Amino acid sequence: MSIYRDKVCVITGAASGMGRELARQLSEQGAVLALSDVNADGLEETRKMINAGNRILVDVLDVSDKDAVLAYPAKVEAALGPADYVFNNAGMARVGDVVNTPLESMEQVINVNFWGVVRMTKVFLPQLLQTKGVVTNISSLFGLIAYKGQAHYCASKFAVRGFTETLALEMEDTGVGVCCVHPGGVKTNIARNAVVDYIPEGISKSEMDDEFDTLAITPVDTAVQIILDGTAKRKRRIVIGKDAKLASFFQRVMPVRYQKILSFYTKDKQAL
Repeated sequence: MSIYRDKVCVITGAASGMGRELARQLSEQGAVLALSDVNADGLEETRKMINAGNRILVDVLDVSDKDAVLAYPAKVEAALGPADYVFNNAGMARVGDVVNTPLESMEQVINVNFWGVVRMTKVFLPQLLQTKGVVTNISSLFGLIAYKGQAHYCASKFAVRGFTETLALEMEDTGVGVCCVHPGGVKTNIARNAVVDYIPEGISKSEMDDEFDTLAITPVDTAVQIILDGTAKRKRRIVIGKDAKLASFFQRVMPVRYQKILSFYTKDKQAL
């Protein structure tokens, strides 16, 4: 029997990508689902994929809206019971360098990717302390390494990592599990859906998307299986994909020079 059967699982960013796949796989394992996203149409598509026998709560929720997040846990508990697992998956990507990207764009990425995680973690901790549950926060490969044109995204995901690792230390004697996930290239539409604030001349958005598709080596269903397995085992760090594991290794052993090593690796991947 699955560890997730009859457990209340909260998933943000459930309208597409890994969030949708988390919902699908947890549904198959008999979980009780609280799904949210800012994309109402995408949420409805996800809901239609879910086994009708499961209890499901579906809400349009913007994790950057503090008041909405504050009110959300009470709604979940009233409808489904206290949360056993919280998967903070909602996130957004924007492309642009530091010089040319508007400050407001950077603030938006931080507000969704970092503060959304902090808010959701904070407001659900009372329920998780009650159920001795687990919070799983989705960082990124870019929470382990830097990448040109992604300073705001990297900053948000490094922050998620720091927040989550610190929380894990604080929760050691409480019975609450804390997991931080670092996916490498996963086959989702996050890159294609990214807002472009600035890209250098001579490079098109379609070329950038094609580059990501080349580097996205992990199928989304495989990535989610790894997340669910790691969450069930309460692993503090869950690294997904050979690319993320390789990058993590080089960053640790060559903290300054790793970018040059990885640039050769990505060029080779694009040539395949």
